[in-house]
Amino acid sequence: MLQAANIFKSYGSLPVLKGITLQIAKGEIVSIVGSSGAGKSTLLHILGTLDNADKGDVFFNGDAVNKYKSVELARFRNQHIGFIFQFHNLLPEFTSVENVCLPGFLAGRPEEEVISRAKELLKMLNLGHRLEHKPSEMSGGEQQRTAVARALINAPEIIFADEPSGNLDSENARELHEIFFRLRNELHQTFVIVTHNEHLAEMADRKLVMKDGYLLD
Repeated sequence: MLQAANIFKSYGSLPVLKGITLQIAKGEIVSIVGSSGAGKSTLLHILGTLDNADKGDVFFNGDAVNKYKSVELARFRNQHIGFIFQFHNLLPEFTSVENVCLPGFLAGRPEEEVISRAKELLKMLNLGHRLEHKPSEMSGGEQQRTAVARALINAPEIIFADEPSGNLDSENARELHEIFFRLRNELHQTFVIVTHNEHLAEMADRKLVMKDGYLLD
């Protein structure tokens, strides 16, 4: 489903990615690990079309999405990709339902359909009692689960997660990791996860190790 071919990226004179090639299959959970500065987040951002490679291509279902123009790429990202970050980035003035609905509204989907789907996802993630709560009224784990629901609202083909449990205590991290695998089993959801959490990395179907801008064999 996802393929990266010979990806290079530098910031100024500093080379960060040095010819990365990989493939991700539908329904796979893949972890990416490595020391700080190895290029993990840079690779994730390029795979997720948030950043551009200096050289190389990113293919989704055979299409070179890095060739898309900005408007077309933004539409593709909204409709086909979900993101989960270490910090949930919820809008503080909105309720959990409203936060989850935002990508659906941006996609131009019918309001009733989006709201219904948002509530369904929040209930599936054990947040049915938090539908009308704002982020300040929820725990860190509840806020991150809300961010997961937001990532799922447009039924993306793939979710990219950058240190998704890095800001959570061990119990909430464990619960979040279990949610990823439940979503894969129930929705056939694909995940690519950058993490320092060794337990999550080992749970994945594949663990990719990065060092000095390379993927190790």
